Amino acid sequence: MIDQKKYSPNFSRGKRSNKDIKFIVIHYTGMQSRIASLNRLLNSRYKVSCHFFIDRKGKVTKMVEENKVAWHAGKSRWKHFENLNKNSIGIELVNKGHQFAYQNFTNKQISKLVKLCIYLKKKYKIKISNILGHSDIAPLRKKDPGENFPWKKLANKKLGIWYKSLNFNIKEKNKKKLKEKFFNNLFKIGYRYFQKKRRNKNDSLIIKAFQRRYLPEEVTGSINQKTYIISHFLAKNTNI
Repeated sequence: MIDQKKYSPNFSRGKRSNKDIKFIVIHYTGMQSRIASLNRLLNSRYKVSCHFFIDRKGKVTKMVEENKVAWHAGKSRWKHFENLNKNSIGIELVNKGHQFAYQNFTNKQISKLVKLCIYLKKKYKIKISNILGHSDIAPLRKKDPGENFPWKKLANKKLGIWYKSLNFNIKEKNKKKLKEKFFNNLFKIGYRYFQKKRRNKNDSLIIKAFQRRYLPEEVTGSINQKTYIISHFLAKNTNI
């Protein structure tokens, strides 16, 4: 499964136990080439790393041992966890990202990612709902892995949550109450960086992060019917 090892100097020196590892966080590199991405991850000046790096041909490079804390998540929150580096495994996928002509992920890339995630999920007993994107845990500053990432395909392999049905109507017509219910749903799912009962200018970034994952064809930052229904389904039917 691992094609090569190129160890990054960017990790915390203390060891962690298997039970400390509760999340898989998926990223894209967001740089113009594979080489540029690797060079940054290998350079101590940038203080960024990941555990695994998957290029567009599906080649997997191990960069930090799993019992070490890699520096990939940054300032982040999910459920009652903060700064998820210490509790997660970070996987970087080579993709130019939104800044440099965002690409589709390759079939070889996703195939290797699925195999790797299945292995890690089993090894560390990671919950399905704890397989996340960088934008899930840091929605105010990150977009990756973005709307081109095939979350539904991963969910079919029990790698991440998804919804099964949109076959019910919204009963709540009051927009203010609808927003409140939507953000209550997001809080139950695990999203943070917002107040459940008070709206602010960052709310659209939270909504976009949710839509990038669950409604990628409609990343508007507004709560439409589909967006609310998906949030309702996930909050009610996911083992949080």
